[in-house]
Amino acid sequence: MTSKSDGHSEDGSLIAPAGAQGGSLAVTLGKNPERIRDHNRRVVLDVVRRHGPLGRMHIARLTHLTAQAIANIVDELVSENLLMQLGRLKTGRGQPPIQFAVNPEGAMTIGVEMGSTHMVTTVLDLSGKPRTQHVRPIQDVSPDRLSAQLRKEVDAVKASFPARLLGIGVVMPGPFDIEGMSSVGPTTLPGWSGIDAAAVLSEACGESVLVENDANAAAVGERLFGAGHAISNFAMIYFGAGIGLGMIQDGAPFRGAFGNAGEIGHIVITPNGRSCACGQRGCLETYASLHILREKLHAAGIEDTDFDALEKLHEDRNPVLMGWVQEAAEHLAPMIAMIENILDPETIILGGMVPDAIIDDLIWHMGGLPISVASRRARALPRVIRGQTGQFTAALGAASLPMFEAMTPKLDTNSEI
Repeated sequence: MTSKSDGHSEDGSLIAPAGAQGGSLAVTLGKNPERIRDHNRRVVLDVVRRHGPLGRMHIARLTHLTAQAIANIVDELVSENLLMQLGRLKTGRGQPPIQFAVNPEGAMTIGVEMGSTHMVTTVLDLSGKPRTQHVRPIQDVSPDRLSAQLRKEVDAVKASFPARLLGIGVVMPGPFDIEGMSSVGPTTLPGWSGIDAAAVLSEACGESVLVENDANAAAVGERLFGAGHAISNFAMIYFGAGIGLGMIQDGAPFRGAFGNAGEIGHIVITPNGRSCACGQRGCLETYASLHILREKLHAAGIEDTDFDALEKLHEDRNPVLMGWVQEAAEHLAPMIAMIENILDPETIILGGMVPDAIIDDLIWHMGGLPISVASRRARALPRVIRGQTGQFTAALGAASLPMFEAMTPKLDTNSEI
């Protein structure tokens, strides 16, 4: 889209001026034709969500929609309980403007992480605040069983939160639709290969379901709610049952052409190393995954290996767990450098279904990382940091998927606001 000197684009929309309130945040510009009213509603919701509370005239200035268009859209969103009217803001002379903000009770989203051993559920209100979060162990990960469990979770949430449901986000371990890798091995979901997961789960619970890779969703969770909140370009190594990489590029998730970007668990890190379920030898997943840690603990006679148990084992400096930390760190260090050389992120975040203390220990044991393009003296952030959203990060990212689908504009953007 090209711009003209009068501040308009070729299609007639206005180019936003620099220096608008809210700092250097991108705002998608609205357009006035009735045929894109839905887009303009998203523009208004997005602006109020990120900048609010705001008055009608301020919304109009930020979006470059007409005052009448804003009045109509705001009234419509208030009537639907998506926006709420606050008091008047005293600004000096004249009648103070009425302020509007996103109504937290106006809608909700559900995020579910389906792992090989667990199901994590979180509910976000319209302001993005988590309303409930819990983890349930699961034994049977077949499509029928997981679909039934999802329906049960959704019904329970609806009974507790009467707000409008915008949608459901579900995250699963990847890769998706790859012969010989999808649904193969103990860190995946056996039985799901060749199945349209979104269609099956949508039919089971009677609601729209968006499906995403767990590591990508985890990165979104950290971007919105955790260590990546103020970072536009970062990578996240995510510990589910396996290990994956999520990437945020210019503030948005990078998925790749088919949604499988970041499948680092099956990168060979030790030639002719341990056998992997994918058919290769020496994959990173065979050394640095949560599944391998649990295998080692089970072999040592330790059966309880859930999140809390791992935390206690670390407190006791259990030798099996500490041995895994050392081995995992040795194999993660060269992977860190490889990721840095390929992506040049601001930092790499470690997080997932591993307690914070173990993540901290992993980072400490990596010590002096191999030289890479990240080996700069002037760094705003360490090369590796721990995530802040813990075991709920992927579910948080999952819950954000339908919210952004419903509230985020999808047309041309301007990065000057």
